[in-house]
Amino acid sequence: MKLIIIALAFVVSAVIFVGISKAFAATAASAPVAIANAKKSDRDAVMSAYDNFYVALNEMFAGSAEKMVATWSHSDDVSYMGPDDLFLKGWKNIAANWHAQAAKKMGGKVVPQDVHVVIGSDIAITNNYEVGENLDAKGEVVKVSIRATNVFRKENGEWKMISHHTDLLPFLSDKKSN
Repeated sequence: MKLIIIALAFVVSAVIFVGISKAFAATAASAPVAIANAKKSDRDAVMSAYDNFYVALNEMFAGSAEKMVATWSHSDDVSYMGPDDLFLKGWKNIAANWHAQAAKKMGGKVVPQDVHVVIGSDIAITNNYEVGENLDAKGEVVKVSIRATNVFRKENGEWKMISHHTDLLPFLSDKKSN
């Protein structure tokens, strides 16, 4: 009798397990379709914000910070760690820095290359190289090839930059490399 009860308990457990497994498999099979559709529209929007940042960056090199201001979130929790060795926190500090950089009119142009994108429901991260050239303080052309990480957050349906972090460029930093 004990053996029959144990066997019956085993069979019932197996049936329940199979039922749960099938339900989970059905849910999992339908999930990637919904995620893929959501990611496509989000990916397009994130890539648009990403492209806008690099357009704004190059316009900033020419002296205009207007598009850069539009690209960024204006929240207190944003951060910037740029090629000039600054670590800024909060929109007011970052906005002032973008305007100061625009006033330098560094000239040149950088383009993003080899982008890697990760997108969540309201945060997206891009990693890439920034390659091109700028002018140093003496007006001489300096080649640029640095790594960059950009973080975007969806705010009121729009993807806004909340962090930009790059390698250092010695000609912009007060600290000299040894």
